[in-house]
Amino acid sequence: MKLDECINFLLSVAQHKVHKHFNHQLEKFDITPAQYGVLNCLWMEGKITPKRIGELLYLEAPTVSGILDKMQKMNLIEREIDPTNRRNVFVTSTEKANQLRSNIEATSIEMNENVLQKLSEEEIAALKKGLAAVIKAELI
Repeated sequence: MKLDECINFLLSVAQHKVHKHFNHQLEKFDITPAQYGVLNCLWMEGKITPKRIGELLYLEAPTVSGILDKMQKMNLIEREIDPTNRRNVFVTSTEKANQLRSNIEATSIEMNENVLQKLSEEEIAALKKGLAAVIKAELI
């Protein structure tokens, strides 16, 4: 099989290019695409557990924990223990993170526009539908 027919190759190269582009755009806020993902979860869902963040972002617990550790040091998130069950921890965005929200969200929209600018509306819809199907597929 030629590489340009291999879905793994195509997805990997596309993901790498988009990630690199988005990472560059987020540098002005001193955050990474992974940290943006966490902030987006918090902005959309409110106070949630690290487990829920992992579910939403398709990340393993140790990965989420590492991202949260860095974000807490940067004063972007707060962790609090559930007073009704001390085994549960909740994560919320800080005022610092919330003040960045509109600019970061605008940057995310700009990134989407840049990446998808050469595609028609129909192609964009088909791409999103196809990627969503791949994400939902039971492959393992």
